[in-house]
Amino acid sequence: MTKKKNSGLETMRPTKIKRKAVKSAEGSALITMGGTSVLCAASVEEGRPRWMRNEARGWVTAEYGLLPRSTSTRTRRERGSVSGRTQEIQRLIGRSLRAVTNLEAIDNYTIIVDCDVIEADGGTRCASITGGFVALYDACRSLVKSGKIENFPITDLCAAISVGIWKGAPVLDLDYEKDSSADVDMNIVMTGSGKMIEIQGTAEGEPFSRAQLDRLIGLAAGGIGDLFAIQRKVLGIK
Repeated sequence: MTKKKNSGLETMRPTKIKRKAVKSAEGSALITMGGTSVLCAASVEEGRPRWMRNEARGWVTAEYGLLPRSTSTRTRRERGSVSGRTQEIQRLIGRSLRAVTNLEAIDNYTIIVDCDVIEADGGTRCASITGGFVALYDACRSLVKSGKIENFPITDLCAAISVGIWKGAPVLDLDYEKDSSADVDMNIVMTGSGKMIEIQGTAEGEPFSRAQLDRLIGLAAGGIGDLFAIQRKVLGIK
Protein backbone atom coordinates (compact mmCIF):
# COMPACT_ATOMS: atom_id res chain seq x y z
CA MET A 1 0.00 0.00 0.00
CA THR A 2 1.37 3.42 -0.90
CA LYS A 3 0.56 6.64 0.93
CA LYS A 4 0.29 9.41 -1.67
CA LYS A 5 2.11 12.65 -1.09
CA ASN A 6 0.38 16.01 -0.87
CA SER A 7 2.17 19.32 -1.21
CA GLY A 8 3.61 21.00 1.88
CA LEU A 9 6.28 20.43 4.50
CA GLU A 10 3.84 18.79 6.94
CA THR A 11 3.10 15.83 4.69
CA MET A 12 4.78 12.43 4.94
CA ARG A 13 6.87 11.37 1.98
CA PRO A 14 5.47 8.59 -0.26
CA THR A 15 5.72 5.45 1.84
CA LYS A 16 5.45 1.80 0.90
CA ILE A 17 5.99 -1.43 2.83
CA LYS A 18 6.49 -4.71 0.98
CA ARG A 19 5.88 -7.67 3.26
CA LYS A 20 7.79 -10.96 2.93
CA ALA A 21 10.63 -9.33 1.03
CA VAL A 22 13.07 -12.10 2.09
CA LYS A 23 11.59 -15.58 1.59
CA SER A 24 14.10 -17.36 3.85
CA ALA A 25 13.41 -15.18 6.92
CA GLU A 26 10.67 -15.87 9.47
CA GLY A 27 9.53 -12.29 8.93
CA SER A 28 10.67 -9.52 6.60
CA ALA A 29 9.72 -6.20 5.04
CA LEU A 30 11.13 -3.72 2.56
CA ILE A 31 10.14 -0.19 3.55
CA THR A 32 10.61 2.90 1.41
CA MET A 33 9.99 6.43 2.71
CA GLY A 34 10.78 8.93 0.00
CA GLY A 35 14.37 8.25 -1.05
CA THR A 36 15.10 6.04 1.96
CA SER A 37 14.87 2.24 1.60
CA VAL A 38 15.51 -0.28 4.38
CA LEU A 39 15.36 -4.07 4.19
CA CYS A 40 14.24 -5.55 7.52
CA ALA A 41 14.51 -9.27 8.25
CA ALA A 42 13.54 -11.01 11.51
CA SER A 43 15.28 -14.25 12.44
CA VAL A 44 14.17 -16.60 15.22
CA GLU A 45 16.86 -18.41 17.19
CA GLU A 46 16.39 -20.87 20.03
CA GLY A 47 17.82 -19.75 23.37
CA ARG A 48 18.30 -16.41 25.05
CA PRO A 49 21.36 -14.22 25.78
CA ARG A 50 23.70 -15.57 28.48
CA TRP A 51 22.88 -12.73 30.85
CA MET A 52 19.23 -13.87 30.72
CA ARG A 53 19.91 -17.54 31.40
CA ASN A 54 18.05 -17.50 34.72
CA GLU A 55 15.05 -15.56 33.39
CA ALA A 56 11.85 -17.12 32.06
CA ARG A 57 11.47 -14.93 28.98
CA GLY A 58 12.76 -14.49 25.47
CA TRP A 59 14.46 -11.52 23.85
CA VAL A 60 14.08 -9.15 20.91
CA THR A 61 17.09 -7.27 19.59
CA ALA A 62 18.16 -5.47 16.42
CA GLU A 63 21.16 -4.87 14.20
CA TYR A 64 21.47 -1.90 11.83
CA GLY A 65 23.82 -1.03 9.05
CA LEU A 66 24.33 1.15 6.00
CA LEU A 67 25.20 -0.62 2.77
CA PRO A 68 28.33 0.93 1.22
CA ARG A 69 26.54 2.93 -1.51
CA SER A 70 23.38 3.74 0.41
CA THR A 71 24.86 7.23 0.78
CA SER A 72 26.17 9.82 -1.68
CA THR A 73 29.74 8.64 -1.09
CA ARG A 74 30.78 5.11 -0.15
CA THR A 75 30.31 4.20 3.50
CA ARG A 76 32.88 1.70 4.76
CA ARG A 77 31.46 -1.56 6.10
CA GLU A 78 31.67 -1.86 9.87
CA ARG A 79 33.62 -5.04 10.60
CA GLY A 80 34.42 -6.35 14.06
CA SER A 81 33.10 -3.39 16.04
CA VAL A 82 30.46 -0.83 15.15
CA SER A 83 30.46 2.92 15.57
CA GLY A 84 28.79 4.73 18.46
CA ARG A 85 26.09 5.99 16.09
CA THR A 86 25.29 2.47 14.91
CA GLN A 87 25.14 1.17 18.49
CA GLU A 88 22.77 3.96 19.48
CA ILE A 89 20.45 3.25 16.53
CA GLN A 90 20.48 -0.51 17.16
CA ARG A 91 19.56 0.04 20.79
CA LEU A 92 16.75 2.41 19.81
CA ILE A 93 15.26 -0.12 17.37
CA GLY A 94 15.53 -2.92 19.94
CA ARG A 95 13.96 -0.86 22.74
CA SER A 96 11.12 0.21 20.48
CA LEU A 97 10.26 -3.32 19.37
CA ARG A 98 10.55 -4.78 22.88
CA ALA A 99 8.13 -2.13 24.14
CA VAL A 100 5.32 -3.83 22.21
CA THR A 101 6.40 -7.44 22.78
CA ASN A 102 5.48 -9.69 25.69
CA LEU A 103 8.90 -11.27 26.21
CA GLU A 104 7.53 -13.91 28.57
CA ALA A 105 5.29 -15.16 25.74
CA ILE A 106 8.23 -15.87 23.40
CA ASP A 107 9.73 -18.18 26.04
CA ASN A 108 13.23 -19.45 25.22
CA TYR A 109 13.59 -17.71 21.85
CA THR A 110 15.53 -14.71 20.59
CA ILE A 111 14.28 -12.68 17.63
CA ILE A 112 16.93 -10.64 15.84
CA VAL A 113 15.70 -7.92 13.49
CA ASP A 114 18.35 -6.97 10.93
CA CYS A 115 17.84 -3.55 9.33
CA ASP A 116 20.02 -2.95 6.28
CA VAL A 117 19.79 0.50 4.72
CA ILE A 118 19.78 0.20 0.93
CA GLU A 119 19.35 3.92 0.26
CA ALA A 120 19.70 6.65 2.89
CA ASP A 121 17.85 9.93 2.42
CA GLY A 122 16.97 10.81 6.02
CA GLY A 123 14.90 8.99 8.64
CA THR A 124 16.69 5.65 8.37
CA ARG A 125 16.25 4.77 12.06
CA CYS A 126 12.54 5.60 11.91
CA ALA A 127 12.06 3.54 8.76
CA SER A 128 13.94 0.68 10.43
CA ILE A 129 11.56 0.71 13.40
CA THR A 130 8.44 0.92 11.24
CA GLY A 131 9.54 -1.79 8.80
CA GLY A 132 11.19 -3.82 11.55
CA PHE A 133 7.86 -4.05 13.36
CA VAL A 134 6.24 -5.67 10.32
CA ALA A 135 9.09 -8.20 10.14
CA LEU A 136 8.82 -8.88 13.88
CA TYR A 137 5.04 -9.33 13.68
CA ASP A 138 5.36 -12.00 10.98
CA ALA A 139 8.18 -13.75 12.85
CA CYS A 140 5.91 -13.99 15.89
CA ARG A 141 3.13 -15.32 13.70
CA SER A 142 5.50 -18.06 12.52
CA LEU A 143 6.34 -19.01 16.10
CA VAL A 144 2.66 -19.45 16.96
CA LYS A 145 1.84 -21.24 13.70
CA SER A 146 4.68 -23.73 14.20
CA GLY A 147 3.53 -24.44 17.76
CA LYS A 148 6.76 -23.21 19.31
CA ILE A 149 4.89 -20.70 21.47
CA GLU A 150 1.27 -20.69 22.55
CA ASN A 151 0.28 -17.03 22.80
CA PHE A 152 0.87 -14.30 20.22
CA PRO A 153 3.34 -11.90 21.92
CA ILE A 154 2.78 -8.59 20.10
CA THR A 155 0.80 -6.24 22.35
CA ASP A 156 0.44 -3.16 20.12
CA LEU A 157 1.60 -1.53 16.90
CA CYS A 158 4.89 0.39 16.78
CA ALA A 159 6.09 3.01 14.31
CA ALA A 160 8.38 6.03 14.18
CA ILE A 161 8.84 9.20 12.18
CA SER A 162 11.10 12.25 12.14
CA VAL A 163 9.95 15.82 12.60
CA GLY A 164 11.82 19.09 12.82
CA ILE A 165 11.95 22.82 12.29
CA TRP A 166 13.54 23.85 9.00
CA LYS A 167 13.84 27.50 7.98
CA GLY A 168 11.43 28.35 10.79
CA ALA A 169 8.72 25.94 9.65
CA PRO A 170 7.64 22.57 11.12
CA VAL A 171 8.45 19.62 8.87
CA LEU A 172 7.26 16.02 8.90
CA ASP A 173 9.48 13.14 7.74
CA LEU A 174 12.69 15.03 6.95
CA ASP A 175 14.82 14.02 3.99
CA TYR A 176 18.61 14.29 4.24
CA GLU A 177 18.78 17.84 2.85
CA LYS A 178 16.35 19.18 5.46
CA ASP A 179 17.69 16.98 8.25
CA SER A 180 21.27 18.17 7.70
CA SER A 181 20.28 21.85 7.94
CA ALA A 182 17.34 21.71 10.37
CA ASP A 183 17.09 24.09 13.32
CA VAL A 184 15.46 21.30 15.34
CA ASP A 185 15.71 17.57 14.64
CA MET A 186 13.49 15.02 16.38
CA ASN A 187 12.65 11.30 16.14
CA ILE A 188 9.45 10.07 17.77
CA VAL A 189 8.38 6.45 18.38
CA MET A 190 4.79 5.65 19.36
CA THR A 191 2.44 2.72 19.94
CA GLY A 192 -0.87 2.12 18.21
CA SER A 193 -2.69 3.15 21.38
CA GLY A 194 -1.04 6.58 21.23
CA LYS A 195 1.58 6.07 23.92
CA MET A 196 5.14 7.33 23.58
CA ILE A 197 8.04 4.90 23.43
CA GLU A 198 10.82 7.38 22.79
CA ILE A 199 11.36 11.03 21.91
CA GLN A 200 14.79 12.10 20.67
CA GLY A 201 14.99 15.84 20.10
CA THR A 202 17.84 18.29 19.64
CA ALA A 203 18.13 22.00 18.96
CA GLU A 204 20.80 22.28 16.29
CA GLY A 205 20.64 26.07 16.44
CA GLU A 206 18.53 28.15 18.82
CA PRO A 207 16.57 26.44 21.62
CA PHE A 208 12.96 25.61 20.81
CA SER A 209 9.89 26.46 22.87
CA ARG A 210 7.38 24.23 24.63
CA ALA A 211 4.77 25.33 22.09
CA GLN A 212 7.04 24.24 19.24
CA LEU A 213 7.65 20.91 20.97
CA ASP A 214 3.92 20.32 21.34
CA ARG A 215 3.42 21.22 17.68
CA LEU A 216 6.08 18.77 16.56
CA ILE A 217 4.71 15.95 18.71
CA GLY A 218 1.24 16.54 17.26
CA LEU A 219 2.65 16.56 13.74
CA ALA A 220 4.51 13.30 14.40
CA ALA A 221 1.41 11.67 15.87
CA GLY A 222 -0.49 12.39 12.66
CA GLY A 223 2.28 10.95 10.49
CA ILE A 224 2.64 7.87 12.67
CA GLY A 225 -1.12 7.37 12.44
CA ASP A 226 -0.69 7.14 8.66
CA LEU A 227 2.12 4.61 9.15
CA PHE A 228 -0.12 2.50 11.39
CA ALA A 229 -2.74 2.44 8.63
CA ILE A 230 -0.10 1.15 6.19
CA GLN A 231 1.11 -1.49 8.67
CA ARG A 232 -2.43 -2.70 9.31
CA LYS A 233 -3.16 -2.97 5.60
CA VAL A 234 0.06 -4.84 4.87
CA LEU A 235 -0.34 -7.23 7.82
CA GLY A 236 -4.06 -7.74 7.25
CA ILE A 237 -5.10 -6.66 10.75
CA LYS A 238 -7.71 -4.22 12.02
